[in-house]
Amino acid sequence: MAQKPGSKTKLLGPALTRDFFDRSVHEVAPELVGATMLFGGAGGTIVEVEAYHHTDPASHSYVRRTPRNGVMFGPPGFAYVYRSYGIHWCVNFVCEAEGSASAVLVRAIQPEAGIPAMQLRRGLQDVRSLCSGPGKLCAALGITGAHDGAPLDRKPFALHARQAEPQMVIGVRIGITKGVELPWRFGLKGSRFFSRAFPKAPNL
Repeated sequence: MAQKPGSKTKLLGPALTRDFFDRSVHEVAPELVGATMLFGGAGGTIVEVEAYHHTDPASHSYVRRTPRNGVMFGPPGFAYVYRSYGIHWCVNFVCEAEGSASAVLVRAIQPEAGIPAMQLRRGLQDVRSLCSGPGKLCAALGITGAHDGAPLDRKPFALHARQAEPQMVIGVRIGITKGVELPWRFGLKGSRFFSRAFPKAPNL
């Protein structure tokens, strides 16, 4: 996705290393908005994320370590992939020091690369709907449970920092029954690619 003269290809920022994720999940989550997420060369701009801290009752790691959530307790900079409701795969980026068990759920991206492949995987043409939800984006990119524990700084993953700090909106997380009051959902202001519209929220 390197930009060429006269092309509209997106200019990528520096690659994100594991050190980027070795910080508070509350710092990492908003900084991922506007970053680029690629998987096998397909992907685009991250437009919506949610933070999950180990002290948060909505986090998979809140009670104890299990075979399912074990990757969350490992070092930062790895993918935690789980199946939601036994149907959809969802991808998270593990943050903070090993043992913290905190992560960022990627809820939506704006498709920009490998769109035909994503359309084929999803069986639809509507670009806006390809990755407008955590299960949708995993299906479009081909992320499955086989990628649980995969390093985020190696193929098939490729993550790149945003080029400038964007305007964002914040709100409470969705699709959960605990910790519903916490404003730990972050989105790219004005995006058409959210999984669900944000309520009126302050700018960051």
